[in-house]
Amino acid sequence: MNFYDYEPGDFYDELFEAKGQPRPDAVPLIERIHTLGMEEVIRRQQAAQVALFKMGVTFNVYSEGRGAERIMPFDIIPRIISADEWMILEKGLKQRIAALNLFLADVYGDQKILKDGIIPSEIVFSASGFLKPCIGLQPPKGIWCHITGTDLVRDRAGQWYVLEDNLRCPSGVSYVLENRRVMKNTFPVVFDTMKIQPVEEYASYLLETLLNLAPDNLPDPTVVVLTPGIYNSAYFEHSFLAQQMGVELVEGRDLVIADGYLQMRTTKGLQRVDVIYRRIDDDFIDPKAFRADSLLGVPGLMDVYRAGKVAIANALGTGVADDKVIYSYVPDMIRYYLSEQPILANVPTYLCWEPKQLSHVLENLDTLVVKAANESGGYGMLIGPHSTPEQREDFAQRIKASPRNYIAQPTLCLSRVPTLLEGQFEGCHVDLRPYILYGKDIYVNPGGLTRVALRRGSLVVNSSQGGGSKDTWVVYK
Repeated sequence: MNFYDYEPGDFYDELFEAKGQPRPDAVPLIERIHTLGMEEVIRRQQAAQVALFKMGVTFNVYSEGRGAERIMPFDIIPRIISADEWMILEKGLKQRIAALNLFLADVYGDQKILKDGIIPSEIVFSASGFLKPCIGLQPPKGIWCHITGTDLVRDRAGQWYVLEDNLRCPSGVSYVLENRRVMKNTFPVVFDTMKIQPVEEYASYLLETLLNLAPDNLPDPTVVVLTPGIYNSAYFEHSFLAQQMGVELVEGRDLVIADGYLQMRTTKGLQRVDVIYRRIDDDFIDPKAFRADSLLGVPGLMDVYRAGKVAIANALGTGVADDKVIYSYVPDMIRYYLSEQPILANVPTYLCWEPKQLSHVLENLDTLVVKAANESGGYGMLIGPHSTPEQREDFAQRIKASPRNYIAQPTLCLSRVPTLLEGQFEGCHVDLRPYILYGKDIYVNPGGLTRVALRRGSLVVNSSQGGGSKDTWVVYK
């Protein structure tokens, strides 16, 4: 198949304006792929997958009951974003993170936004991510959300929307870095001719962000990555990032509270820990403060944290801003805290806790996407146009039983990127997760993780639901 014969279809295509008409920034890539021919492209696709296998780029699938470890599916046709477009996205993401950080400081502090009626108090207090033990907490430098993965989508008209915010333990950045390594070997000529923004500096920016949290008087602060262990779906990433930063990867059993500080067991005795990059959900991090049955955390950690003797990224309690109901109020947060208009729009959202919106949702389940407020990974979701009557009835009952726990959104015609499926180029739907670091300044890694739905016609891009990933190129003239 000739790449110029690729049919973009009735969608926004990230590489082609129309059949045979590449977007200007994609021309060098399209020409190179056309020159290589289909057989060579397929061979390079297979070589890329083998390389990722040898690098151990994996994730676990909990739903299969076996904790099955899999290689992350990868497609070598990248997504391309122009520099001009990226500048707008970057500015919008920085604005959003600044507002979310102010919101977190407020709801665990003076709660002005609630007293002023911008967000209903009951919505915040009923969120599963709102943690009462964090009220009055003052994290180092006043920063709550140090590492954020914000999911973006583009619709049929090419308009960008924020789909959701991930502020607890956002995963996937290791795939961004490893995908880029593989792509440089796959298309070396293209990388020599196109001005593609590098992503490799992420780990050094991450370490700088974490070190920024340590007390200023410490000459050599100790940073660790706290993982739940080898059975976690993102364990590869935990070990990868620890290795890239040159810090220790630890589990809860490696840590202990001694002499009023968090200490790490080593072969030379106890060593003080100053900053934790946690990859454990809040509920499991301290069995004394949260879930008493947790075997993953450190008993007494919350007391040390509250006393300012250890820093944690992201701060405990940030999960309240992950809630998909509270997501709908982020544009209001931007106006309230920053006195600015939102640069990036939310997807229009129906809140099932409001009676009129609930009626609309129940009457239109066949056209809407319904999401549980606190689920992730593609779970707890109904895609109306692709659902059965039985599935819609099941969700109707769930929504009626717990309207606070559900939102609904119109089914967007997500943009597509040419993708290799069974030896042919086909358009597959994608989203984008850029990674934002909040240290001395707010830094947005150029590009992010493009997740792709590898099942024909599917809108679900999560790896746990049959999705894969692509490299994302921010291209400068």
